[in-house]
Amino acid sequence: MGSVNSAELAAYLDSVRITGEVATPRQDNLRHMRLFLEGNENLEFGVALTREWSYDEVFDLMHRRVGTSADRSLVEGQDTIDGSLCVAALDRFADRLGASAHRKERILFATGHPAGLLPVHAALARAAAAVGATVVRVPEGRRFRAGDIRQIFGVLAWHQHGGLMHTHLPEPMRLSLETLATDPAGVPDLVVADHGWAGQAASTGLPTIGFADCNDPGLFVSEAQGQLEVAVPLDDNVCPGLYDPLIAYVLERAGLPAA
Repeated sequence: MGSVNSAELAAYLDSVRITGEVATPRQDNLRHMRLFLEGNENLEFGVALTREWSYDEVFDLMHRRVGTSADRSLVEGQDTIDGSLCVAALDRFADRLGASAHRKERILFATGHPAGLLPVHAALARAAAAVGATVVRVPEGRRFRAGDIRQIFGVLAWHQHGGLMHTHLPEPMRLSLETLATDPAGVPDLVVADHGWAGQAASTGLPTIGFADCNDPGLFVSEAQGQLEVAVPLDDNVCPGLYDPLIAYVLERAGLPAA
């Protein structure tokens, strides 16, 4: 696809349903808002609430930050992510990542959506390392729920029964940060992640940027509370190759070498 401007990228993202009319149904988005507020272990993402949030507040936040429908009578069917909101967040994401990488800081990458976002994180990690940043390594094999934490192409993920697992849980990040606490180099200067990996890191006070789907309200609440620095709204589980133009856009804006 080559170099694109923000409008072209937004149109592309809509065309492949990374944004626009995404696969996640409206009823799933609404249910996840309620479960997040109830503290459901799969939806709280390790986010530490700094105040009480109402359902209506989270509903309105998701419309403003993500582009989900503002129609409260729409309770099932199609929902949306606004491509222009995604690209605007990608700009902030790229600026933050680029600044950290060019300062040659220590950056930790992690994903709870390895089937979709692992190649995205891996490409960003590779580009950051190419300009002198340190991709933080975590000793592998820390056990968690009949599985263990592994680092693939510089990206932390949870492994279980021979496969990399989709997870919303914050515990893998909590365990990883406990392991890093004994590292003489100290904690990361920046975390790039998603799901509970991102929410947990941001709640501990680590500078964190990440990706979040329209059914991941916790990360947008974290951003609104000033914990997560950037939450990029997008469908986080399309076929990995479809993210290639997004990766190219981020790397170009960040001043990092092409993957």
